[in-house]
Amino acid sequence: MKNEKIWLSSPHMGGAEMKYIQQAFDENWIAPQGPNVNGFEHDIEKFLNEDIYVAVLSSGTAALHLALILLGVEKDDFVICQSLTFSASANPIVYMGAVPIFVDSEKDTWNLCPNAVEDAIKYGISKGKKPKAIIAVSLYGMPYKADEIKALSEKYEIPVIEDSAEALGSSYKGQKCGTFGDLSVLSFNGNKIITTSGGGALILKDMEFKNKAVFLSTQAKDDAPHYEHTYIGYNYRMSNICAGIGRGQMEVLAERIDQRRKNHFFYKEIFKDHPHFKLHMEPSSDFFSNHWLSIVQLDPSSKIDSAQLRHNFHQQNIETRPVWKPMHMQPVFRDALFFGSHLSDNLFRNGLCLPSGSNLSDKDFVRIKEVLSEVFLLS
Repeated sequence: MKNEKIWLSSPHMGGAEMKYIQQAFDENWIAPQGPNVNGFEHDIEKFLNEDIYVAVLSSGTAALHLALILLGVEKDDFVICQSLTFSASANPIVYMGAVPIFVDSEKDTWNLCPNAVEDAIKYGISKGKKPKAIIAVSLYGMPYKADEIKALSEKYEIPVIEDSAEALGSSYKGQKCGTFGDLSVLSFNGNKIITTSGGGALILKDMEFKNKAVFLSTQAKDDAPHYEHTYIGYNYRMSNICAGIGRGQMEVLAERIDQRRKNHFFYKEIFKDHPHFKLHMEPSSDFFSNHWLSIVQLDPSSKIDSAQLRHNFHQQNIETRPVWKPMHMQPVFRDALFFGSHLSDNLFRNGLCLPSGSNLSDKDFVRIKEVLSEVFLLS
């Protein structure tokens, strides 16, 4: 009999979700507005504990798209984007007709390399097109070097869009991810630390910006008795049903963060005596990662590579996944500009994302450890 599947990062319900969903049905709020939408936004604002405003939307991608619109990005504008990320970080740039400039990672957090960012900025200026925005990702829950990126943002007067799709609950120097950017983004996709099945949020520091984001996300309907449209709008608002799931998930967010971090420490203990395996970790006490996913890098000198490790897990019906393939290596972006030393290329080739769900059981940990124990004998 085949072993039960262990997923990389599956949804994990807390039990309170149905209370909010039932309320929506009872009150007939089956729409992209309603008490759960308002309540979910308030719950996120309270958790982030900063002077911010939240607009919940249909996806994190929608939030990134609206962020670019709000910042006035137009056709042929340059936008700097982290290369080591999921394609959703970059695709909205293309939606705008703008031009992505991809930037390499630095070795400590695997996020934006400040030196490469500055090189990209200087290139844009030399072409008479200073970049309109910098998209900074907190990859796999690890905060990016916010101080260094903010310094460049202020020096060159370029706003930062913080992509914290994977980093809800992470923090840098005590400040929570999702509050560093001029505009910030969260995701509640099914594999994230909490989920609304699909969904996202745009985090803003100005109420006028929030009102504009909500206006654009609800088809940009002008205040008129008939349907009047002065601007192009989008169907991006989160439904009251999905927001109800989110409200229930917020009740267990602290627990989910603890569980993901427990997974990380499980792997840290396993790998501590095996120098060919290096776990992605916080570089200092300034960084607190939710460890949405735990990732291991295999030394190229090892007798086993990441592909073989992934195969060994697959043989035991355990899902793992390669590190994100950098955007500058993707066929769809083959002609895009790239700045950096190609560290992200090596992270992709040698890295593997390990099972990291908050619902992993003790039995699951035993199975994972058995696979790794066999691998250690080969390496």
